Amino acid sequence: MTDEFEVARLEREIQQYLGLEPAQLRFEFRTVEGQTRLDLVTVNPRHHQSFLFRFETGRDEVECLQKMLDYVKRFRDTESSYTLQWRTRGDKELQTSYFRAHNAYEALDKLYFGRDLNAITVFSVVLNPSS
Repeated sequence: MTDEFEVARLEREIQQYLGLEPAQLRFEFRTVEGQTRLDLVTVNPRHHQSFLFRFETGRDEVECLQKMLDYVKRFRDTESSYTLQWRTRGDKELQTSYFRAHNAYEALDKLYFGRDLNAITVFSVVLNPSS
C-alpha cells in the first residue's frame, strides 16, 4: 500500500471516529525543524470558525496520522472538557465552543489557533463537570 492510500485511509478513519463530515475537518501538514507536523483543525458548521483540535509530529504524514488516530480513540479519557464563550470583533452574537484539553490555557490555545489575539474576545472559560 502506498503512503498516499495509507494517508487517505487514516484520514477517513479519524473523520469517522470523530463523527464529523469532511467539510468539518482539515488535515494540515507542514515541516517544522525537520519533522512533519499535522494540525488537525475542526470547522464549526454553524459559524464557520476553525479551531485546532490537536497537533502531532512525526517522521512523515503516515506516522502523524497514526498518532492522531491513537489519540482520538482515547482523548475523552485523558483530557477535561471546557466550555468557552467568545465573540469575534465586530460581531454581536456570543458563540459557545467546547474543547478537550489538559488545562484552560490549552483550551484557549485551541480557540486562538491561527488568529490574531485581538480578533476574539473571550467572556468565559468553564471546566465542565466530568461524568
